[in-house]
Amino acid sequence: MLASRRTKGGIFAAATIAVAALVASALPAQAETGVTSSTIKLGITVPLTGAAAPGYNKIPGAMKAYFDYVNANGGVYGRKIQLVVKDDGYSPATTLSVTNDLILKDKVFALVGTLGTANNEATTRLVNSHSVPRLFVNTGFSGFADMKKYPTTFPLFPSYATEAKVMGKYLADNFAGKKVALIYQDDDFGLDAIKGFTTAGTNFVAKIPYSAFSQVDPTTAPKWVTALVAAQADTVIMFGVTSATAALAGAIYKAGLLGKIQMILGSVGSDGTTLKGLLGPLAPALAGTISASFLPSASDATDEYITLFKSINAQYNAGQVFDNNILTGMNTAMMTVQALRAAGTTPTRAKLIKAIETKGSTWASASLSPILFSATSHVGYTGYWFGKLGADGNAVSADGPGKYTLYSTDSGSGPVVKAAAARPAMPAKGLPTN
Repeated sequence: MLASRRTKGGIFAAATIAVAALVASALPAQAETGVTSSTIKLGITVPLTGAAAPGYNKIPGAMKAYFDYVNANGGVYGRKIQLVVKDDGYSPATTLSVTNDLILKDKVFALVGTLGTANNEATTRLVNSHSVPRLFVNTGFSGFADMKKYPTTFPLFPSYATEAKVMGKYLADNFAGKKVALIYQDDDFGLDAIKGFTTAGTNFVAKIPYSAFSQVDPTTAPKWVTALVAAQADTVIMFGVTSATAALAGAIYKAGLLGKIQMILGSVGSDGTTLKGLLGPLAPALAGTISASFLPSASDATDEYITLFKSINAQYNAGQVFDNNILTGMNTAMMTVQALRAAGTTPTRAKLIKAIETKGSTWASASLSPILFSATSHVGYTGYWFGKLGADGNAVSADGPGKYTLYSTDSGSGPVVKAAAARPAMPAKGLPTN
C-alpha cells in the first residue's frame, strides 16, 4: 500500500510539473501588464472633440505614424507597439473615466503623451495607485516634476514657469518700455505662468484670466480686447490653448487693431497651421505674431528631424498637414521608443521608469535644449527660442534656417541664460538602437 501511495504521489508530482511546463509555454515571453511576446500596448488621453481639440487632435495620429514606422522596421525587440486612444474632450472628469478604462480594461503597459494640466492632475491618484508609468505628459505644469507626488510621471516639455521666465527675459531684451498685458487660462496651467512672470519681475498693465472653454462664447474675446484698450496695452501675451489664441486674434482684427497690438504666444496655443484653419478669412490677423517654441520650426528644411518626421507623416499619416502638433507627437513617440528599448527585452513598469531616470538624458530628441532626467530629476527640457509666424503659419527663426538662440532656465529662481541650441545626433533612419 505504501509503495502504491508513493507511485501515485510520483505520478501526481510528474503531472503537476508537466502542467506547469505547459502553462509556462503558453504564457507570453513577458507577462507584465500590457506586454505580450508580440506587442506592447500604450494609452493616451487627448481632446479629439470639443473646444480644445483643434490641433491637439492630430497628436495621437502623429504618434501612431511614428510607431507604425518603427513597427515596420522590426518594432521594439520584435514587439509591435499598439496605441489605444481615448477622447476626453479636455474634461478632467472624462479624463479620469477613460484613464480608468485604459488601466483596468485595456490594460495598457504605460500612458504616454496624455494632454492637459488639470486632466493629468485628475488621474494622478489612479495612476499612482497602480504604479503606471505616465511618460512625457503633454503639459508644462512645473508641479509634475515633483517626484514624491508624481513618482511615475515624466514631464518632457519645459515648464510653464520656465517659459514665463524666458518670456520675461525676452520682453526685457526686446520690448522695454512697452505696455504689456497678459491673458491666461485660469487654472494651474496659467497660474504656473504667473509664477514664472513674477520671478522674472515682469510688470503687466493688465492681467486677464479666462476659464477653460469660455473662449467659445463669442462675447469673451471682444471683452478681452476692450480690457486691452482700456489698459492702453500695445503688446499682449496669450497663455492659453489654440482656440483661445484664435479667438483673441480674430477679435483684435475685427476691432481694427491689427498692427497696433503685438501678440506674443505661449507654446501651447501657437501652432500657426491650426490658427489659420480656425481663423479662415481672418488669418491676416496673425501677421507679425511672435511665438515661443522648444522644437525647431516645422518648416525648417535644414533640420534632420523635420525631414525625417515629414517623410514618416507622408507615408503613415497621409492627408495630415505637417505642423507643430505632428512634430510634437512624433518627437514624443521617438522618446517613447527609446524608453521602451532601454527597459530591455523583458520590460516591466519598474524597469521602464528606472531606464528613463538612468538613460533618458542621453536620448536623441528634436528638442533644441538638453533633457535633465536622472534618478533625482524628472525635469525634461529647459529652453525656448522665439520667432515670427511665416506665411505657412510656422514660426521662423530670426537667426536663419537651422540656427536658434535658446533662452534657458529652471522653474525656480535660477537665471535665464542665452545659448546656442545643442542636441544629440539623430539615430540612423530615426530608428533608436539604444
